[in-house]
Amino acid sequence: MDRMEVTEHFAGIALPGHLHTQESLHAAAAFQFRAGDVVVATYPKSGTTWMQEILTLMYSKGDGQLAKTVPNWARAPWLEHIYFKDMMQAGREPRIITTHLPCHVLAPALKKAKAKVIYVARNPKDIVVSFYHFHKMAKFLPEPSSFEDFLMQFLNGTVQYGSWFDHVEGWLSQRSELDLFYITYEDLHRDLGHAIKELAAFLGCALRPEEVSAIQQHSSFSAMQKNAMVNYTLVSCDILDHSKGHGCLRRSGEAGADTRPGSPPGASMYKLEGSGQQSLGCLPLKLLPPPSSNLFGRVWLLCKGSG
Repeated sequence: MDRMEVTEHFAGIALPGHLHTQESLHAAAAFQFRAGDVVVATYPKSGTTWMQEILTLMYSKGDGQLAKTVPNWARAPWLEHIYFKDMMQAGREPRIITTHLPCHVLAPALKKAKAKVIYVARNPKDIVVSFYHFHKMAKFLPEPSSFEDFLMQFLNGTVQYGSWFDHVEGWLSQRSELDLFYITYEDLHRDLGHAIKELAAFLGCALRPEEVSAIQQHSSFSAMQKNAMVNYTLVSCDILDHSKGHGCLRRSGEAGADTRPGSPPGASMYKLEGSGQQSLGCLPLKLLPPPSSNLFGRVWLLCKGSG
């Protein structure tokens, strides 16, 4: 059963039934982490695939062989997915585990195990555009009627995977309780080499300069677009409509590229902002100015001191 039309509800959010069951979700909530585990936590379309690739290459010391021969979902499987147990390969250390679940589901187990968490955030303007296009492509997600409608669902937290605001706030509010490294998509885009060095220091993974350079090369957007192990072109057309893009990396990869006033999504957002709707602008994930809307205030207070 492909469960394409099924929606599961768990921890207050809706999730696609093609990837999740109640059994897999409860198993994720009860999962026993280890001290050596590295957990990549993100809201969808925040740079998850990029971080999976970087970590694979870091632990391979820049050798691209594993990244070019094993799909990213097998190298860093999603904890809550149906196929998680099958994808977890015994003996590979450290275990790199990916999750889109909210923090309150996993925080107690992560804290107990002292696992390392890497939280990747991204400007919500870019997320909502990327997520909209992914909904058009993924046959297991509901088809958006229009970008304007999807934007309002995103603002209201009624899209699948729930509220972006709650997700970011939930994870960042636990920074003092968890061994958590906070980084943004924009950080990676601005200076990938520096970000790799910071990640390596957090993980205790010593890298030589030539290894950092190799990681940068293999995890560049152009390299990942060409890599079938990471661009999702291996996924059947029955699941992803590849005519609507190039795997999960169909967009340009440039921060802010599709949210400028001249682009169709950007025009819609600016029109909505101008008409008094709640703004998606001004959320400072280390790099943007303070918010003008109370909607962003509580998240900004969590983000502003993490630079």
